[in-house]
Amino acid sequence: MSPGRAKGLQQLLDQLHTYMPPTQVAEVVRAYEFGAKAHEGQTRLSGEAYISHPVAVALILAEMHMDWQAIIAAILHDVVEDTAVTIGNIESEFGAEVATLVDGVSKLDQIQFHSRAEAQAESFRKMLLAMVEDIRVILVKLADRLHNMRTMDSMPRDKQARIARETLEIYAPIANRLGINHIKIALEDLGLRHLYPYRYRVLEKSMRKAIGDQRQMMRRISGRIEKSLQDADIDGELVGRQKHLYGIYRKMVDKGRMLSEIVDVYGFRIIVKDVNTCYRVLGIVHGLFKPVPGRFKDYIAIPRINGYQSLHTTLFGPNGVPLEVQIRTVEMHRVAESGVAAHWQYKAVNKTDANPQRQAREWLARLIEIQQSENTEEFMESVKVDLFPDKTYVFTPNGDIMPLPKGSTTVDFAYAVHTDVGNRCVAAKIDRQLVPLRTQLSNGQTVEIITARGAKPNPNWVNFVTTAKARSAIRNYMKNMRRGEAVDLGKRLIDKSLKDLGSSLRKIGKVRMTTAIKELGLKSANDLFEQLGLGLRLAPLTANFLLGQEKSEDQHLNKSKLVIAGTEGMVVSYAKCCYPLPGDDVMGYLSSGRGVVIHRNCCGNLSNFRKQPEKWINVTWEEGVDREFSTQIQVDSESHTGVLAEVAATIADSKSNIEQVSVLDRHEDCSVITFVLHVKDRTHLAQVLRGVRNMPSVIRVTRDCA
Repeated sequence: MSPGRAKGLQQLLDQLHTYMPPTQVAEVVRAYEFGAKAHEGQTRLSGEAYISHPVAVALILAEMHMDWQAIIAAILHDVVEDTAVTIGNIESEFGAEVATLVDGVSKLDQIQFHSRAEAQAESFRKMLLAMVEDIRVILVKLADRLHNMRTMDSMPRDKQARIARETLEIYAPIANRLGINHIKIALEDLGLRHLYPYRYRVLEKSMRKAIGDQRQMMRRISGRIEKSLQDADIDGELVGRQKHLYGIYRKMVDKGRMLSEIVDVYGFRIIVKDVNTCYRVLGIVHGLFKPVPGRFKDYIAIPRINGYQSLHTTLFGPNGVPLEVQIRTVEMHRVAESGVAAHWQYKAVNKTDANPQRQAREWLARLIEIQQSENTEEFMESVKVDLFPDKTYVFTPNGDIMPLPKGSTTVDFAYAVHTDVGNRCVAAKIDRQLVPLRTQLSNGQTVEIITARGAKPNPNWVNFVTTAKARSAIRNYMKNMRRGEAVDLGKRLIDKSLKDLGSSLRKIGKVRMTTAIKELGLKSANDLFEQLGLGLRLAPLTANFLLGQEKSEDQHLNKSKLVIAGTEGMVVSYAKCCYPLPGDDVMGYLSSGRGVVIHRNCCGNLSNFRKQPEKWINVTWEEGVDREFSTQIQVDSESHTGVLAEVAATIADSKSNIEQVSVLDRHEDCSVITFVLHVKDRTHLAQVLRGVRNMPSVIRVTRDCA
């Protein structure tokens, strides 16, 4: 055993003996021997034996007092990726729990990806989903990333920058989200050092100088605070709070402030025994120094989204210098530094009730819903949204606090309450006042969601929601709804085409359908119907295939007609070139990926019928269609002040809503205006045209065909 290797192992064992029984330490030693043998002959870029890295990762976790399974998983976290050892080998040697942890951390090198970004995203997805089962997976991964960041100097510069950026975008925010402050700060500072080395050196030099200059002033301030605490008979620990470099850098970038404005701020932390004493100390420091208005935050009453609790206040210190003070209990300080890791580090009576643990589990549980997205890179971007929460705290009507990312809307709130509440949301109230659903929330508001049975998500919500859960839920609902509509339409299309050939779906039978599905390389009949409904496969050709016939010469004539009711949803749409209405003679065009697009028979685009006859189908309107459709009219009128308002009022009197208005041409004596309206059918449109035509200032009104 090399001296360096022995030293690393000894440090780990010394740390483990402080809190772990000897039998568990013996298991860790056995895991070390297993890992050292597997990594035998492998070295890092620095020239050290490779086993030194897993041991260093295990030491980081040991300093957090993690249990023996997590320590062993840290020692073995690279053996599956870099050696011949399998997950099965680990399970047989150290049990299923350790094997699950190692598998969650391992990368997906054995899978072929289309791009490096996809590989990273898929690996990230697997890691996050493993976290849902066991949160120790991410703790091992964070410790792994922290040691890698500490030992990157021997890597090429471009690789350093790439890993540093990934650390700042993903891993540091995860550490923050889980409340593990000391790892978050270390990752951020190391990320800044490797991504922007020159900026890091300038900041570090300035900070060292500022700390040296501030020592005398810090002693004066701390002396006054300590004396006031003694006079009030309060036993508390007062420490100077050192700012970390990345936090300073982000303030300079985000707030456009000079370095001198940020470093010339004094920070103190006061740690006391209980919550009541926190508020007493707050009164004492406010008595010593005047508080800055608007700069007090009570994270004890309303904890941050990651479980962090503390009182924050900014004061006018001696000579007017800003003085930032944090006041918290011993337990709050442990949670602030260790987050979910405090669950293992300090043995609570009931661990499941630990606040950061519960909050982390709630967040991780939401990942299950988010991960239903098929695109792994899209999943990664969605999760990033949740990793930068910059919080907004609102209240439910029952007075419960709901933390949401900054910029969240009432729809985000609805989905945060429950997916079903979001899906059935029709209106919202903020502080008992009705507001638009896209309204952004502010701290302290009370939000109430109004739902209706049968209501559905609006696809436009995706454009303004902020949270990953809301966005994912809306997309999944629309995807499933569209599939159902496409299946229904496809079934009607193929049945119509089969009837043209003297057959039907019922006559085809299950045996022939099953054989045809296999020949087409599909999994089920619904997959075939969906492709037909979306226009990805043509019904006449598919009908011939099912019957085993060649395409007939007059196949495109489509003897029978597809009946449309206007309620088919997203798979039947109405062309914007001619705006068809119930009562118009219409044809349907099968557009790939969009389903059936309905055109009027007088539409200029029907000239394509001769070029692609197999894509056009005969359609007819169902009787008694009850919904509104868009249509377009053109109005030529005399040009005078207020003519547009007059025409709009006449249209409104005909019980028609105006969707869009545009002025095509304007002369001294004539204006040409187009209106896109909502009407029920041709009869309703005729009433609108009659009303506009009878206006004295209107010269002509027409509904043109494309």
